[in-house]
Amino acid sequence: MKTILLTGGGTAGHVTPNIALIPRLRELGFVIHYIGTKNGIEKQLIERENIPYHSISAGKLRRYLDARNFSDIFRIVHGFTQAIGLIKRIKPDVVFSKGGFVSCPVVWAAWLLRIPVIIHESDMTPGLANRLSQPFAKKICYTFPETEKYIQKHKGKFTGIPIRSELFSGNADTGRKLCGFTASKPVIMVIGGSLGSGRINEAVRTSLNTLIKRYQICHICGKGNLDKTLTGIKGYVQFEYVNEEQPHLFAMADVVVSRAGATTIHEILALKKPNLLIPYPATYSRGDQIQNARSFEKQGFSCVLEEENLKTESFIESINKVFNDRNKYIRAMSARSQEKGTERIINLIVEYAGK
Repeated sequence: MKTILLTGGGTAGHVTPNIALIPRLRELGFVIHYIGTKNGIEKQLIERENIPYHSISAGKLRRYLDARNFSDIFRIVHGFTQAIGLIKRIKPDVVFSKGGFVSCPVVWAAWLLRIPVIIHESDMTPGLANRLSQPFAKKICYTFPETEKYIQKHKGKFTGIPIRSELFSGNADTGRKLCGFTASKPVIMVIGGSLGSGRINEAVRTSLNTLIKRYQICHICGKGNLDKTLTGIKGYVQFEYVNEEQPHLFAMADVVVSRAGATTIHEILALKKPNLLIPYPATYSRGDQIQNARSFEKQGFSCVLEEENLKTESFIESINKVFNDRNKYIRAMSARSQEKGTERIINLIVEYAGK
């Protein structure tokens, strides 16, 4: 019986691909453990899967000058020593890392203890955590074909991204019942990412009076971002966060509005949902979501509205454009060959666990 150690955290995008692998790993008889942070979103997501969860200290590796960079060095070192102890106790045959800063100490510790490491990069360009982990990995899986040039050739493996199988079991009628919606009016589903998006939430709410004349709005606005003054408006429902409900909400949606995190947009692609992407701006990030969104726009999968152009009028116009052209987007997404991300990654895990 083989043992695998999964790691990754910080956002849902660093966790849900790991969750997508779990059913198949269980079928193959793997004993599964997970390392994340004590209070990260990964803890609540993984504990629902009934998998042993271990927490370590993690510091954020910032690309700018900040006094916290000094104190976080000690957190990273502490996390590294904790990871060594956990790996010695768990004795995994292989480590699979999905990224996020919690993953770096785990990858480094596994390398030191001669445990093979496979890492996965969802975005078009590798994030800082994965760049720091690459030298210590046996294989680096990637999602966008364009990513190949950023990875050492002998290590890179194009796999696509694992998609949770339960997303394909959604029922539109169940979704409408959850929201109190009718089948006679189209539905817009808005996702601001696992942490929510203030700008997207604002755009939805300032556009609401116009949008609900034509659409019903399912608004997933992030923890602590509910607007109670809008409760009870017919055709508009808010959720802080969804889990079991998500497949049904996706199934009922005619158009999805979303940030452009790689995991989410590939789930949207797999479900062939016409979509409007509003990527996180480069002024507050490394610009990975803009790159992701532009790749999808170029392939005809998505309409893109950058945040600096996000106004009430442009938001309404973009949603109308996607809805009116929805069949064009569905055709483009349907022409894309189905990726087998889960299968390809599982094959790698089995190979390296056997070594």
